[in-house]
Order: sequence, then C-alpha cells, then structure tokens
Amino acid sequence: MATKQTHAFQTEVSQLLHLMIHSLYSNKEIFLRELVSNASDAVDKLKFESLSNDALVEGKEELQIHVQVDKDAGTITISDNGIGMTQDEVMANIGTIANSGTKKFLQSLDEKQAEDSNLIGQFGVGFYSAFIVADEVTLTTRKAGDDKADGTVWSSAGKGEYSLETAVVEDFGTSVTLHIKDDEKEFLDDNRLRNIISKYSDHITVPIMMVKASEEESDEIEFEMVNKANAFWTQDKRDLKQEDYDEFYKSLTYDFEAPLTQLHNRVE
Repeated sequence: MATKQTHAFQTEVSQLLHLMIHSLYSNKEIFLRELVSNASDAVDKLKFESLSNDALVEGKEELQIHVQVDKDAGTITISDNGIGMTQDEVMANIGTIANSGTKKFLQSLDEKQAEDSNLIGQFGVGFYSAFIVADEVTLTTRKAGDDKADGTVWSSAGKGEYSLETAVVEDFGTSVTLHIKDDEKEFLDDNRLRNIISKYSDHITVPIMMVKASEEESDEIEFEMVNKANAFWTQDKRDLKQEDYDEFYKSLTYDFEAPLTQLHNRVE
C-alpha cells in the first residue's frame, strides 16, 4: 500500500460537515437513504457505460448494493459494485465542492433550515450525512475497468482533513464504512436498517441486500433482498394507493410536500 497522504478539506466542505453534524439531529436516519441513493446512482452509471463496453463489469452477473452491520466493530458498511471512482475523482467529489449549487446551498442555509433533510439530496451532498451518526468514515473504491492496484482508500473523522492512499482493491465499485458514534448504536440493529430502507429506498430498482436472519449458527453468510425493487412506473395503477404516489414523489424529488397531481399512463 502506498504512503498515506493527508489533505485539508475545502472550506465549504468543513462548513457543510459542521451543518450536517450539528443541525440534522432530528432526522439522523437519512444517512442511509443518502448512501444507498449514491450507490444506486453508481450502479446505474455502470449499467449505462457497460452498454458500449461490457468488459467493465468483469464478468459480474448481478449488480447490487449490500448493507452490512458488524456489531463487534461498531460499523455499518454500504457497498456497491457500481462504476467506482479514480483517486482524482475521489478528491474532486469528496474533498472539494466544485458545484456552485452547493455553495449557494451553504450561503442561503441557516441552521434551522438545515434541519430539513430533504434539501440534502437536492444539492447532491448526501455523502457527508454519514458524519451525522459516524465519528469516522472510510471509503474504499476502484473504478470499473481500472487495474486492481489502482484502488483508493479515503478516510476522515470529519474534522477538517482527510487521508488518501492507493491500495489494491479486488472488486470494482465503492464501499463506505461508518464507525458509529457511541450514542448512535441504535443503528447497529439490522431491523432498524431494514425499516429505514423500506421507508426511503423500497422503490430503488437495484437489489439492496442484507444478511439473512437465521436462528441457526452457520459459518456461511447468506444475503437476502430487502427492497421491493419494483420500478414504480411499471405497476398497474389499480395496485397503487395515493400514498404510494406521494411517497414515490417525495423520495424522487426530496420535496416534503405531496405532488399537486399525478398522471399514470402506460404505453406499450
């Protein structure tokens, strides 16, 4: 593994982290919604890229998101076999904020407004929500199509700086490990996480996998899909209720109000 390098966060990132940690205490569970959403986007990007270059998937038959708890270590890991990132992309996407919309978000947002967690997704800064419940976050990634030796490990305690190092990463995609704070241990419960996924991420079409609950002791870990993964627009409107439309709209747009109206048309 290469020498670890330490970098300072851009000023706007430090401001954003402060807002995340100190203002979103009322709805901490949104960290999982945001990280799962990022993982889903990464898988969708790989699906698109692989249409013109199927070698990118390296023979993988299924693209999935895994959410796994390690109670002994006090960690939650959200991993995907999506597009992944190069080290330059990690620095650009996490260490700095190039998006002018995000700067506008910071300039216009006071701490009371920051409690509205729906704004997080609108401005594309959801990754940082991990620090609401974690005192350290480690991201391991490798860009699909890159050599295994060209992986990257990013780590930060969210206190002004982060470390980067090049590493051998066997599988393409991204893995985000949250070291959960002592006073947030409620999130180290599988059922708690399943409920959050059901609440916010049921509509995501990428399979979200968690360890299958079993009463028998076994050395083998089995996973099961915990989201419905049904494309909302493919369902018969007779099978849907008004609250289904409302929740889908809110999860898609991060709006906190129900839509004014909706049209459900299906064209063959």
